[in-house]
Amino acid sequence: MAAPVEVTQLLLHAQDPDANVRSLAEQKIAQFQEHDYPGFLASLAAELSSAAKPADSRRLAGLVLKNTLDAKDEARKAELQARWGVVDPTLKNQIREALLSTLQMEPQDVRHTAALVLAKVAAIDLPRREWPNLISSLLANMSATPPHHGVRQATLETLGYVCEEMGAIREEEVLAAEQINMILTAVVAGMRPDEPSDDARLAATTALQNAIEFAEHNFDNEPERNYIMQMVCQGTSARDERIRISSFTCLHEIAANYYAKLPPYMTEVFNISVKAINEDIEEVGLQAVEFWSTLCDIELDLADDDDPAEPSHHFIAAVVPHLVPVLLKQLTKQEEGQEQDDTAWNLAMASGTCLGLLARTAEDAIVQHVMPFVTENIGKNTTPEDWRLREAATFAFGSILEGPSPRSLAEIVRQAMGFLLAAMKDPHPYVRDTTAWTIGRVFEFQHDAGNADVPELITRETLPQVAQVLLGGLGDQVHIAVRVCDAIGRLAEGFTAYAGQSSPLSPFFKEIITNLLNASSRTDPSHTDSTRLQISAFEAINDMVRAASPDTLDTVGQLTPVFLQEIAKTFNMPVGSGEQREKQAELQGQLCGVLQVIMQKLSEVEQYKAAVLQYADQIMETLLRVFSNQTSSVHEEAMLAVGAFTYACGRQFTKYLQALFPYLKMGLMNHQEWQVCLSTVGVLGDISRNVETDLLPFCDELMQLLIHNLGSNDVHRSIKPQILSTFGDLALVLGDNFEKYLETVKRMLSQAMHLSVVQAQNSADDDFLDYNNELRIGILEAYSGIFQGLGPGKADLHIKAEVPLIIEFANSIGRDQQLDDTVVRNCVNLLGDICTVVTHVGPMLQQARTADWEKLLNYCNDSGHLLGDTEWAISAVHTAVQQAAA
Repeated sequence: MAAPVEVTQLLLHAQDPDANVRSLAEQKIAQFQEHDYPGFLASLAAELSSAAKPADSRRLAGLVLKNTLDAKDEARKAELQARWGVVDPTLKNQIREALLSTLQMEPQDVRHTAALVLAKVAAIDLPRREWPNLISSLLANMSATPPHHGVRQATLETLGYVCEEMGAIREEEVLAAEQINMILTAVVAGMRPDEPSDDARLAATTALQNAIEFAEHNFDNEPERNYIMQMVCQGTSARDERIRISSFTCLHEIAANYYAKLPPYMTEVFNISVKAINEDIEEVGLQAVEFWSTLCDIELDLADDDDPAEPSHHFIAAVVPHLVPVLLKQLTKQEEGQEQDDTAWNLAMASGTCLGLLARTAEDAIVQHVMPFVTENIGKNTTPEDWRLREAATFAFGSILEGPSPRSLAEIVRQAMGFLLAAMKDPHPYVRDTTAWTIGRVFEFQHDAGNADVPELITRETLPQVAQVLLGGLGDQVHIAVRVCDAIGRLAEGFTAYAGQSSPLSPFFKEIITNLLNASSRTDPSHTDSTRLQISAFEAINDMVRAASPDTLDTVGQLTPVFLQEIAKTFNMPVGSGEQREKQAELQGQLCGVLQVIMQKLSEVEQYKAAVLQYADQIMETLLRVFSNQTSSVHEEAMLAVGAFTYACGRQFTKYLQALFPYLKMGLMNHQEWQVCLSTVGVLGDISRNVETDLLPFCDELMQLLIHNLGSNDVHRSIKPQILSTFGDLALVLGDNFEKYLETVKRMLSQAMHLSVVQAQNSADDDFLDYNNELRIGILEAYSGIFQGLGPGKADLHIKAEVPLIIEFANSIGRDQQLDDTVVRNCVNLLGDICTVVTHVGPMLQQARTADWEKLLNYCNDSGHLLGDTEWAISAVHTAVQQAAA
């Protein structure tokens, strides 16, 4: 049994203002933990639970003890929990009792620390069915007489933290129904208005937030549900603002977990929330608004899922006429200067956000309730304070642009554009900022020149005024210019699908690009975040380039040397500090991103590839120099730029392979920054498609790295489907030369298919389903590349034996309740590839255990958008089956 030792001075020294004293104490604490873990735990628990010790050392003892049981990193956390698991049971009990006894001691902050530690011990012990009397011991504190308010508060805190920890453990039900019931009884009792201690009532309300998800049985019981709702609603009018805030947060949790049970309570909830928004302090009003935002999110999800078992009660549609006027009133409570701070959050911002969610949920029905306010106030200018009304009206209008159908808003938006363009000259910067944001929203949701369902908004006749106003806005204050850049990007996006040699944007293309380049190099000493405008300007240039019509590609071509020069300038930036290196890397990444978009656009038209190739050596030298930077965060953008460059070069890219190869290997080995690794795998596919067999001298090392990554647990799972696809790319271009890798790749594909089938059967989680579809696409693309690369004869020899497994894999896809277009397209085309290059596939299709693969063919036949890509494959499969039947 470990005996505690004196640690008071050590812990006090660990808080000493003198860094040397502090550092030495921290080293000794770490050594103590490492060399005598049981004694370390016993000493900390004894310190925490000793009323004779200073509060400062007791508090730190508790925090150090908590950190020996928990960590943010999951691997470290598992290691710490395992270490506690093998501690001597007698010592564990000693520590548990010390923690429980500390809940009954002064002062309050030491009790609070003990509550935190208790929950961390419970998080380890309860799932292992240890410490069975914890909950009953805590509940005994609640029923003790005479009641001690401080102990009740600490106990309620502990119950809340324990429920929070249990909520994070999803694998099993840790708390028994009886325990949950007892916890809720104690918690709800602590929430009563006649609870003498506000601190205890707050702790009870906070505990309920964490316990709500376990209260399913209680919410199914109407009397219990009514009582819980009564306590929560009464809490929203408590004298202590902390309880009011926490009570509204409880309502968010109840709505999120028990939406179906809400109808009887909605009138009361509406009344208390409106009262809080109109009359309470801002912090409480914010939580009241957040309740309605939460409800919108829930109903939007229900509409997306469209599950008859979980119908929507359409609370939002019912409340819109009554809630909208309340929110509109809050929009005029702006804080001066908040438009310059993207993190600002107050009642005006929250109400605008909620209004936007109401619009997405109620759709067309919201327009009639907002537009009178907009019309009345958007031009108001009688007193100096009327800017608030103009800004609020503009904010309200911008907030309802997403949700209602474009046709229902078309005439309103057309009329509003004149007001909005004029308001870009408003004397108040807040109004100009919101106006620029709203114009961007108009373009995002009401302007799509290639879509017949969206009425034409920006024409050759109206664009000159729009362009003039936006270009003027680029010279406004930095935060407004940022909004204008976004609006320009949305304007350009609306012309991306415009057919023809020229678009209405063409006459302004060069001028807009020039002004965006000027904006990107603006410096404004009054604005702390000067890089924000630079980033926004580059993103707008990207959008302009993507939308460029054929008659502006000469201008796009002229941008290549401009951005090569901009990247060259970054090599002269100071890089003495970590912050300076990070700033250089961020700018290089942005510039490489623009260069990538330029090269992609020019490579779409054969004659304009020359505009890239004339700078080919300079492009590659520049990108290689970026790679040589030690900050790996930039590698992703530079690597993606290389990928775009390969399409302009084609086979000529071969001459750069030797110089690029070390960075390809570095990218494939960069498992820590998995996006870098992912982009490298994708670019390797681009390179193989363009240089073909010229990649052979490098393939052994590359394949070795890819195979290692595929089998490694250290590699992020998102990379693995892309590796499989890259196998397909390599197999397709290498042909016979891929045969030496075939056995290993076949084994890995077989394992991946098995994993995918198991995942499809066992997981209903959306994230897992999405990942499984990515995995399927990787498998299918790999096999397609292999079959096509081997061709007739070789395919029979090397991979025909895999065909029955692939057919079963196709059957498993066909059994999906909801088919994914990309998966289906790839699967049908793979079946077509197999029937084209392998002999006697028809009998295998006929002999398969099920014919679910036929559903995939029928799906393509029935959905016209897939038929064009798959018609040849469907024909090949039908031919193979008919030949087998003949």
